Amino acid sequence: MSRGRRVLRGAVRAVVALVLVGLLLLAVAWQLTPDVGDARDRVDARLVAAAAPPLSGPLPARLSAAVLATEDSHFRSHPGVDPRGVVRAARGALTGVDLGGSTLHQQLAKNVYEGGENGFTDRVSAVVLALKLDRTWSEDAVLRMYLDDAYFGHGFTGATAAAQGYFGVPPEELSWAQATLLAGLLQAPSAYDPVQHPDRAAARQGHVLDRLVDVGELTRAQADEVAADPWGLVAG
Repeated sequence: MSRGRRVLRGAVRAVVALVLVGLLLLAVAWQLTPDVGDARDRVDARLVAAAAPPLSGPLPARLSAAVLATEDSHFRSHPGVDPRGVVRAARGALTGVDLGGSTLHQQLAKNVYEGGENGFTDRVSAVVLALKLDRTWSEDAVLRMYLDDAYFGHGFTGATAAAQGYFGVPPEELSWAQATLLAGLLQAPSAYDPVQHPDRAAARQGHVLDRLVDVGELTRAQADEVAADPWGLVAG
């Protein structure tokens, strides 16, 4: 057997071994992680602790679109985890560097069930819990829980508190300028605080608008118009 064929065979065996180990790890984690039927109750408890109201009406269309475009553009098509994101997350877990790639399901699972930890076992658990969330809850229910649980900075937990606190309006009445600003805060609420750091917030909003153009939600011309619109902040 040639050296090249031996190397190829060894590589194939290594890949198969990694896949089998990964499947075994997921199977064990499935048994060890909790049921997620109480996810809504957990989110509600966190809202009570933060003295924040939940979303009371339909999902806010503009905020939902902005969040999905920025945080999880394949939300409607993946089973709770994005395979490409899992690979990035695995690399990050092994190297200790956060490379992103978490879906909304994974972010929700990490915050509600894992306490926001980022260790290797925590990330594996978040993947399994995300799969369970997808099997147990509808997409809209997961998105609603995510928006209710998200921290938008400036002391505002949940989309309702953020919309009212920053702009004095309910979430369903957010303008595109306001919705894209809020969506941009999720990555780093303190760093992008529009009251303390308006220039950073505007730059981050620009990224959200770019993503909305990328996914076909807005045209470039519409995005440029939104970027020029005032935010109408009432928080100070």
